[in-house]
Amino acid sequence: MKIIDMHCDTISELFARMAEGRNDTLAKSELHIDLEKMKKGDYLLQNFAMFVNLSEREDALSYCLELIDLYYRQLQVNADYIAPVFRYEDIERNSNEGKLSALLTIEEGGVTKGSLAHLRNYYRLGVRMLTLTWNHMNGIGYPNVTMRGQETDWYTPNTTQGLTDFGLEFIHEMENIGMIIDVSHLSDAGFYQVLRHTTKPFVASHSNARSICPHVRNLSDDMIRKLALRGGVTGMNFYPFFLGEDESAGTVSAIVKHILHIRNVGGYECIGLGSDFDGIPGHDELIDCSFLPLLADSLQKAGLSNNEIEAVFYKNVLRVYKELL
Repeated sequence: MKIIDMHCDTISELFARMAEGRNDTLAKSELHIDLEKMKKGDYLLQNFAMFVNLSEREDALSYCLELIDLYYRQLQVNADYIAPVFRYEDIERNSNEGKLSALLTIEEGGVTKGSLAHLRNYYRLGVRMLTLTWNHMNGIGYPNVTMRGQETDWYTPNTTQGLTDFGLEFIHEMENIGMIIDVSHLSDAGFYQVLRHTTKPFVASHSNARSICPHVRNLSDDMIRKLALRGGVTGMNFYPFFLGEDESAGTVSAIVKHILHIRNVGGYECIGLGSDFDGIPGHDELIDCSFLPLLADSLQKAGLSNNEIEAVFYKNVLRVYKELL
């Protein structure tokens, strides 16, 4: 079963480990994702997010560029096994050549520092998807939660603060240049503004169903329906905190529960994978990316057809990429 995963933080983790003098690389590491594990899991494509925490980086733009440099250096060293994707045809070519595909994404629109020129330059560097916000207001819009340490409210969505005037310009320019809009982390108010002010499919690269787990990082049923009607996809996040509130949250069955719910609400065509690997502490049963076949087996046991499982694992996202890249 081929796999497309819309979100991981592997490059950011590699950057941190290399700074500590560790020997981890994209080829082989102790992280959730490396090339050995991807081959074992039968991956087609992995989105690699350049994650930047604005509260920890004085110069977010420079740091993001350093992450992008590491991304390309790792791809160059492993060019026999993995290659970048800039347009849809690259996915087909890489597959025909027996190579994995890598899609460059950004998790934190604030790295553009309020400049559409920087947005366009990121596109020129190969960025093809951008998460509008992380957990901080960034000039583009507001997240669904603001980090306040132990006082953070993870269960009350932000329904009043959405995109700024610049944020509306930002998403228009993203559609114009062909960069996929990602609404994971964005406030509820911002989600509906994206819906009203765009025409193309967009994604929630790593968000689950709020009806199953009430965390604000997940999508409400109405959001799922609207996303599905637009032709977009939400990627199932494997973080137990976003899957449930009891000990079963770290099981494959917890992910299946979200998939079954979203299938009933918006149809199986709006479901993809967005593991959040290497950005989360881990999952009790999906230990790393090589364990993804366990999810396919569980979905089959839950009654999904082979066509539906293939759609969730890669075909739905591939459809969106074919339209937008």
